[in-house]
Amino acid sequence: MITLHHLQHSRSMRIIWALEELGVDYEIKYYKRTETYAAPPELKAIHPLGKAPILTDGELTLAESAVILEYLQEKYDLNQKFKQQNTVDRMQYRYWMHYAEASLMPLLVMNLVMSNVPKHVPFLIKPVAKKIVEGVKGGFINPRLKDHIAFIEQYLSEHDYFAGDFSFADIQMSFPVIAMRERVQEKCPNMLSYIERIQHRPAFIRAQEKADF
Repeated sequence: MITLHHLQHSRSMRIIWALEELGVDYEIKYYKRTETYAAPPELKAIHPLGKAPILTDGELTLAESAVILEYLQEKYDLNQKFKQQNTVDRMQYRYWMHYAEASLMPLLVMNLVMSNVPKHVPFLIKPVAKKIVEGVKGGFINPRLKDHIAFIEQYLSEHDYFAGDFSFADIQMSFPVIAMRERVQEKCPNMLSYIERIQHRPAFIRAQEKADF
C-alpha cells in the first residue's frame, strides 16, 4: 500500500497531485508543523532527515520530490500517459525536474530566510539586520531571481508545459512557480496563464482539497 507522509504546508502537495493524476490507491498520514514551523519529530521515525515528502510503498521508503515522482511514473503510469515520447521532451523533462530544486528553490528559500532575519534578532540591532538583509537581497538574490523569472517566462511563451504534454515535470515545477506568483503578478502573463492552466486540472483540485488541513 502506498502511504504519503504529508507535512502541513509543504512540497508534499506535489505527490498528492501525482497520485491523483495516476488514479492509484493510497493513504495519507498528516503531520502538523511545530510552533517554530519545523517538521514534527515523528517524521524522523519514517526517514532520518524528517523532511517531507516521504513516500512508503511496501518495504520501500523514498524521500525527495523528484525521486518520488519518477518512481511513481515508472511503476504506476501503466499506460505511459505521463512519459515523454521523444528525445527532446525527455531531456526537457530531466532538466526541469532537476532545475526546480537545484537552481530555483534555493533562491526562494534564501529569500524567505533573509526576510525573517530581522524578526529574530534583538531589538537594538534590528535596523542593522534590516540593512544587511536589504543588501543581500538587492545585491545577490533579487538579480538572480529576476534572471530566472525572465527565463521561465520566455520558455512558457513558446510551450504550454515544461516537457511536451503535461508531465510530472510540471508537478515538480509547480511549487516554485506558484510560490513566485505574487512576485511576478502582471509582469509575466505566460507564467500566470501556466499557473491557471495547471490549477484547473481536476487532479490538482482534488489534491489541494486533500492537502489542506
